[in-house]
Amino acid sequence: MSGAIMWFRRDLRLADNPALIAAATAGPVLPVYLHAPAEEGSWAPGAASRWWLHHSLANLRDALAAHNLPLLVLRTDDSLTTLRDLIRLTGARHVAWNRLYEPAAIARDRHIKQALRDDDVDVTSHNGALLFEPWEIRKQDGGHYKAFTPFWRALRRTGAPRPQPVPAMSAPAEIPAGESIDALNLLPSIAWDRGFYDYWQPGEQGAMDRLSRFLDQRLHGYDTNRDWPAVDGTSGLSPHLHAGDISPRQIYAAVEERLGDGSAPTDDAESFLSEIGWREFAHHLLFHYPDMPEDPLDTRFRAFPWREQPDEPLLAWQTGRTGIPIVDAGMRELWATGWMHNRLRMVVGSLLTKNLRIPWQRGEAWFWDTLVDADLASNGMGWQWIQGCGADAAPYFRIFNPVRQGERFDPEGDYVRRWVPELAGLPAKHIHAPWQAPAGELNRAGIRLGHDYPEPIVDLKVSRQQALEAYQAIRQGP
Repeated sequence: MSGAIMWFRRDLRLADNPALIAAATAGPVLPVYLHAPAEEGSWAPGAASRWWLHHSLANLRDALAAHNLPLLVLRTDDSLTTLRDLIRLTGARHVAWNRLYEPAAIARDRHIKQALRDDDVDVTSHNGALLFEPWEIRKQDGGHYKAFTPFWRALRRTGAPRPQPVPAMSAPAEIPAGESIDALNLLPSIAWDRGFYDYWQPGEQGAMDRLSRFLDQRLHGYDTNRDWPAVDGTSGLSPHLHAGDISPRQIYAAVEERLGDGSAPTDDAESFLSEIGWREFAHHLLFHYPDMPEDPLDTRFRAFPWREQPDEPLLAWQTGRTGIPIVDAGMRELWATGWMHNRLRMVVGSLLTKNLRIPWQRGEAWFWDTLVDADLASNGMGWQWIQGCGADAAPYFRIFNPVRQGERFDPEGDYVRRWVPELAGLPAKHIHAPWQAPAGELNRAGIRLGHDYPEPIVDLKVSRQQALEAYQAIRQGP
């Protein structure tokens, strides 16, 4: 074989895949997926991400088979050694991959690239995950952005590259033996994922179908509907983007096309594109602040006075048993579907870090394990934004009142009734604060607080004041 090894990672698609195009240009293509979670350091994929990976890999395998290509799946503790073995077995003279931007991946890929080049192998890496590399959008003085709005304006002025079609590909004459996708043991050992199948279709085709439905049915009105958790008003493309089932270039180009032909309202389209921008900004921050997933960018927050015994309230939060309906609804949606509405992510995060004063890293770790779209850059940026310690973060005094959030964005209680059915009999005026409901209303709804549904684990007013005092303490310094 004089062709190339295409090393698939989180780019599990055929269309708009720069590394695949480079590999196909070099000759016959051997598509390879190396399962090496140990190389991802302390951020190996969580359980929900592994579920998605299993199904997205199966979709990629079938898509490659339609082009008469295999997908060679291998487990390894050392990707460099495995690639060298494949090069020796096949005679490949080119290796191509799309870049990853997590610190552990950057260090590994840099080492592998240099080692293979020292072996006289042609190695190329490409941008298959972002509109622009994290170092390309810069301020006029050459520095990097720390606030989203100027970053997004600069990106919008630059435009975005056009997506590329699936290349013509040929298979190598000989293919080494690999393993089955099932052998990777990516699926959970207990059936907690059974609800995922009703919500998601991982893989490239699923991503394109979801994008098409969103553009046709939900882009119009997106700027308003995206805030309402009971309304199916978001795109649901984030897990597809994380796995690389679809590229941001494909999404950006599709929306720009709707803007160009006048079929999409400008406010809705711009609002949606800005969500792609936030993902770009997260990777921009992670590249420049590689400790962001674990260390606050505002280092004063290292001294924040967290709760001394967090385990019991943390468990109540994780299981949707806080006694605060909109929070419990969000956490139960997460457990059942592997996803949570973005507004609810802010609300549940605010309760955890501010009212309960549990470290944001504990919430970040739970999301990492339970979200199908668990992305190191976006997850870390989001939690630091909620806590108030990150770049362009929410001000320290912004503490979401979950009752008010529920009343504003779920006024009829439809979202709460769906995910907290024990409260379904309460009228809308009481459903977001059942502890304030008259005894008669609770009796008519068949609810005994503390038995059928828990009392709130925290006093929202008192804990808000305590959080503000804690914030003031670290802002003033020792």
